[in-house]
Amino acid sequence: MPPKHIVQIGSTNNHISAHLSFRPPCDSPAAKSRRISELKGKIYTKKWLFLKRVRIADLGPDIKLETHEERGNLCQALRLGRAQYVSMDLRDKSQVYKACEGAEVVFHMAAPDSSINNYQLHHSVNVQGTKNIIDACTKLNVKRLIYTSSPSVVFDGIHGIHNGEESLPYPSKHNDSYSETKAEGEALVIKANGVNGLLTCCIRPSSIFGPGDKLLVPSLVAAARAGKSKFIIGDGTNMYDFTYVENVAHAHVCAERALASDGSASKRAAGEAYFITNMEPIKFWEFMSLILVGLGYERPRIKIPASVMMPIAKMVERTYNIFAPFGMKVPQLTPSRIRLLTCNRTFSSAKANDRLGYVPIVPLQEGLKRTIESYSDLRAELLPRKEGPSKAAVFLGNGMVADILLWREKKMTYTAMVGLFVFYFSFVLPGSTMMTAICKVLMWGSIFLFLHGKLPQRFMGYSIEKIPESKFQFSEDMTRRTALSLVSTWNYAVNNLKSISSGNDWMLFFKMALSLFMISWMGSMSLQSFFVKVVPFVFVVFYIYDRYEDEVDSIVRTIFPVERLSNPEFLRLLNPFKPLDKHD
Repeated sequence: MPPKHIVQIGSTNNHISAHLSFRPPCDSPAAKSRRISELKGKIYTKKWLFLKRVRIADLGPDIKLETHEERGNLCQALRLGRAQYVSMDLRDKSQVYKACEGAEVVFHMAAPDSSINNYQLHHSVNVQGTKNIIDACTKLNVKRLIYTSSPSVVFDGIHGIHNGEESLPYPSKHNDSYSETKAEGEALVIKANGVNGLLTCCIRPSSIFGPGDKLLVPSLVAAARAGKSKFIIGDGTNMYDFTYVENVAHAHVCAERALASDGSASKRAAGEAYFITNMEPIKFWEFMSLILVGLGYERPRIKIPASVMMPIAKMVERTYNIFAPFGMKVPQLTPSRIRLLTCNRTFSSAKANDRLGYVPIVPLQEGLKRTIESYSDLRAELLPRKEGPSKAAVFLGNGMVADILLWREKKMTYTAMVGLFVFYFSFVLPGSTMMTAICKVLMWGSIFLFLHGKLPQRFMGYSIEKIPESKFQFSEDMTRRTALSLVSTWNYAVNNLKSISSGNDWMLFFKMALSLFMISWMGSMSLQSFFVKVVPFVFVVFYIYDRYEDEVDSIVRTIFPVERLSNPEFLRLLNPFKPLDKHD
């Protein structure tokens, strides 16, 4: 008789799979001889699901293990032949049949990335793929099918859920395509219970976290490194249920044991859905803070109302829908994600405890500790320090203008501010004409020079340094450099006009259009308005951007996820204080 198989349809990350494969549901000889056939998808928790003999099926051509996994049980099982990898697309019925052949148990854990709101993609995997699996199970006499669902199947994206139970109905409208199609797949699995002797049940793990996770912690760290982790969306009081990965694996084992048991226990367990949590609700933003602080990053403190973020998220989503065909990356800021980050989502696992015998085996704090320790490579102190000038300095030409506006040379900055202040009150505020202002400047300059020349070398105990005559003369070298600069500027302008006339240099055209727009906007203002509005703004905005570059860039990338806009080379090309090089 061929050995029994267990089929897992799960994740490209083998995290749950490895744990389950070496945590047999019972110590019977039959259990020890079982072979798991894993059909993998997107949930990293699958690695814990295997017993003694494993078949892993996934979309990729081969299985890829992390460095730390190469010394683990799953790697050893693959090397010794107790585990087998099969490349499979669950949307292809013939491949699904081949992967499930001879199986006794199927764990269906496959799902696309939930952040991609593409209905066709989710439907092809979560609905059509699930139909293929059910069809294979009923035709091939598989005894048990455990489907990994999601608590989102009962979430409408508007109303929070507090201690939700399995009696909650599916909403008339789901938060996103992932939740909608997951609910369809779940309903199909429950309906298939009892068909040709197949026993089914559905597991709804809430917000999985743990070592090997490629979504939650890496995304959180990426946000922290981009300066986004300082912000709390909403009031920060919404409660959440998180589930440590090993507890999710344990829940699958409990489900398989319950379905495999004799008598009324299997009947009570079959054909049902179960919420799986750590049974320790916690504030969502407190949980995120514990991970961030544990890895050495700053905890979120700045609260932004959801009502402020939602219109921005909708605009980002519309932008993505337009530019996705041209390669725009999936944005992190979407309406469905805003709703997830601000609603209460806690669930009761009482039913799973009663019918499956599920009790978390790893407490929340211990799970957090293990998770943080497993991501030592993402700690804040390992973040490479920035080198080179800031983007604000690049834009300003990284010269005297940058030193003044970025407050690097405070003496020069204060001198410039005093000079502008005196100029404003002396020449701009009285409403002088241009010629009158020029005459006043020359008059005050002449008076200063005359009085300075009349003063003795020592006055009231102070030594007064006279201005040497050389200061009023142009040296031959300075004359040559000035002439070369004028010629270079003229040639630069002519070459730019020539490039624009060719109709090929879009970057130059963009720079010219932006410069003319700014000049036109400033020219439409009175000189008085210009000094009151623009000059203080320039002294503040560049300084703030220089100090909080990462935070500003992260907000811009969130709203407009176009990488080029934050590229230093791109900013250099926009620099109005430095001509473009020939190769630009």
